[in-house]
Amino acid sequence: MNRNNKDIRERIEGSGLRYWMVADALNLTDGNFSRKLRKELHDDEKEMIFKTIEMLLSERR
Repeated sequence: MNRNNKDIRERIEGSGLRYWMVADALNLTDGNFSRKLRKELHDDEKEMIFKTIEMLLSERR
C-alpha cells in the first residue's frame, strides 16, 4: 500500500469521512484525488486539504 501523504490518509480515515467527500469539497473527482495522493504533496497543498477536512467535520456538528 502506498503510504505517501500518510497524515492526510490517517486524518480522513480517523474522522469517519470518505475520500470522495473530501474530493468533492475540493472540486475533484474521487479518482483524481486518489491519484493526487500517490505522490507526497507540498505543505501548502496539504494545509488546504486539512482545512477542507476540518470544514467538512464542522459542518457535521
